[in-house]
Amino acid sequence: MSIRKKIADSEAVLNWAARRIAGYIRMVNRNTNWQRIGYEELDQLAEQGEPVIVVLWHQRLAQSPYFFPLDKGRICSITSAARAGSMVGRVQQLFGMDTIAMSSHKRHVALSREVLGKIKQGVSIGIAADGPRGPERISSTVPLIWARTSGKRIFGITYSAKHGREAGTWDRLLMPRPWRNEGVFICREWTDPVPRKADEEQIEVLRQSLEQHMNDITAEADRMVGREPWAPEV
Repeated sequence: MSIRKKIADSEAVLNWAARRIAGYIRMVNRNTNWQRIGYEELDQLAEQGEPVIVVLWHQRLAQSPYFFPLDKGRICSITSAARAGSMVGRVQQLFGMDTIAMSSHKRHVALSREVLGKIKQGVSIGIAADGPRGPERISSTVPLIWARTSGKRIFGITYSAKHGREAGTWDRLLMPRPWRNEGVFICREWTDPVPRKADEEQIEVLRQSLEQHMNDITAEADRMVGREPWAPEV
């Protein structure tokens, strides 16, 4: 193993990097004048110990530790087992979130069993619907399958910030400026019912509906802070 790979895989180095990233996220949150819109229902459910499924776009991960009311309930984030996803999990754990790593070696049945076990314990589930590798803004069916099996409600959550830049990554990750900024969090339930016996055609229609819901609330957040809403690359 090369020295470079040893350093990249070092627990000490990974933990140091996670603390630095968490520090940036906290600085953004502390130095931004935030609006928090639409959280009343989710806050109430969290206080009652009623788990939900939280969906976000991968592009808006940079403030995900503040998406869910952690002072009122628990949430488990689904991350990738790859290096970047593992770092996301480390960072989120520093904020008190549970995490489950998805990997190519873990069968979908095993992952779903683990997720449903968390839900039965009263833990909400958070997932980037277009993660871990995209394509950007194309929702997977995973949140729908879990909603169909568990009967739990789905809430779309997003944020935007007036000052920031998009990284040159596949998801165009939004990196807010960590000083004198303005931002907004939007939480809105996706209310389409997911039948317990929904077939593949129905699931595809629902998938497109959830995708549109996430794009709509994210565009709304962007417009509120004066950002140009996302558009697919041509």
